[in-house]
Amino acid sequence: MQETIQRSRFITTLAHAPSAADAREFVKRVRDEFPDATHTCWAFAAGPPGSTSHVGLSDDGEPHNTAGKPMLNTLLHGGVGEIVAVCTRYYGGVKLGTGGLSRAYSSGVKLALEGLLTEPKIDRVPVEVLIGYESVTDLQRILTEMEAVVEDEEYGERVRFRCAVPTVAVESLCDAVADATSGSGSVTKL
Repeated sequence: MQETIQRSRFITTLAHAPSAADAREFVKRVRDEFPDATHTCWAFAAGPPGSTSHVGLSDDGEPHNTAGKPMLNTLLHGGVGEIVAVCTRYYGGVKLGTGGLSRAYSSGVKLALEGLLTEPKIDRVPVEVLIGYESVTDLQRILTEMEAVVEDEEYGERVRFRCAVPTVAVESLCDAVADATSGSGSVTKL
């Protein structure tokens, strides 16, 4: 996302940041990409949406609380977690004042978030399902309904599926497999 405000150019980039280390590594990569920038300000929220347990920010030479804090506030209220925002500024010769800087940095993050493609994070558990051939179609339907990710299928004496199942669906999967196979199928957490 790029904006020009009072001849200063602001380039805002976002990335997935499941940890503070990932966020800092991304900041370093952006800083290396734009080594001649006047300021490279950043903020991250490496936890779930709205969580302040793993956050960080930097004004990178801008007046105190005019860049990192507005960026972080925008991230925290953006409904996205595990994210880092870096705003690279090329000074254009016109001073924006503290209010103008705060608005410019938060605006860049807000616009970048609006264009961001997201997907819900689903915690998954690896499982192995053993069934007879007669139950394959039923199991495939069950796995689709439970949004399981099939990682491997093995057809031998019995059929073995290795899957990543949403944590909240493991118990339901066990019950559904038992019902579909009349108790002959099994589900094992790996």
